[in-house]
Amino acid sequence: MTHTFSMTNRTPKHDVIRDIPKRAMVIFAHPDDAEIGAGATAARWSAEGCEITYVQCTTGSSGSNNTDMTSKRIVRIRSTEQRAAADIIGVGEIIVLNHPDGELEANRAFLKEIVYALRKYRPEIVLTHDQHRIHRFQHRDHRHVGTTAQDAVYPYARDHLHFPEQLTDEIKPYKVEHLFFWGSDQPNIIIDVTDSINTKIEALAKHESQITGLSFGSDIDLHIREQHMEEARNYNFEYGETFRMLTARK
Repeated sequence: MTHTFSMTNRTPKHDVIRDIPKRAMVIFAHPDDAEIGAGATAARWSAEGCEITYVQCTTGSSGSNNTDMTSKRIVRIRSTEQRAAADIIGVGEIIVLNHPDGELEANRAFLKEIVYALRKYRPEIVLTHDQHRIHRFQHRDHRHVGTTAQDAVYPYARDHLHFPEQLTDEIKPYKVEHLFFWGSDQPNIIIDVTDSINTKIEALAKHESQITGLSFGSDIDLHIREQHMEEARNYNFEYGETFRMLTARK
């Protein structure tokens, strides 16, 4: 599934992922995290026929610096924004787990929810937060989502004796093939997103309550493009999105 380019006088750092999965799942803490972390990859895969499912773990109920804003109102706003962004990416279903923003716990109840989603939708690849990032601050909810997603992939979704009450004729144990962690200090794969970077930016612009002033040609737009260009600097494509890939145990 992975390939490296051979380039004159340059050795790329990461394996280049070219294959497109049939099904992928993006598991994320708050509305806008999916587009920030994996929006260009999800958009590219969706355009090439991959079925993308979102699992949004919190409501985003604390996501406002406006002192006149209420939790109930910001949840409504962010829900609308997330659906609009997902439509641009090409996402089918958004599963919202409705945990309060900032109160997510890496406990058995949350684990059970993620295991059920994996068993029901059966993604080949799961994309999520890298819980091991240490060189930059990371929201507590992000860490708990990354940890729980990894645990759900192995061994809980795979093994029939974990949460056996979930199992039916339609819901069976399931083995995810790979985890792609975004925001990693140590990425090891890259995806060419040259043809989908515009889609990522268009989707991010729908999160107006969180990212103000984003439009094509804006300073934020240029900053996003610079980041993705830097990630692709040692490769023969213009824009890249990087992840730390972990292959699940058999």
